[in-house]
Amino acid sequence: MRRRLFFFAPLAIAGAVLFVFAGGTAVKLLWNGLLPPLFGLPPVTFWQALGLLVLCRILFGGMGRHGGPRMTSRMTPDERAHFRQRIRRRFGFDGGEPAAPPTA
Repeated sequence: MRRRLFFFAPLAIAGAVLFVFAGGTAVKLLWNGLLPPLFGLPPVTFWQALGLLVLCRILFGGMGRHGGPRMTSRMTPDERAHFRQRIRRRFGFDGGEPAAPPTA
């Protein structure tokens, strides 16, 4: 068991380093290939790209909450039907008159 740990630990560390390097490089290449020509933004370095990757993970990645139940899966069938009806009504799909657009 210990021998296996000594074999796989360096491989896991090397894999993590390779994964971080590949992610930072991909973000850098995509940013520098698209955003400066399209929007005139300055190019980024590898470390800035890695920071953007971490920032996006924090903002959009959920910080470890993967594969959790969706909101509607925790609802009872009656709550789900009520929720769907409210959404349909809100966006004008309930068969009634759609909401009048606001006037300026």
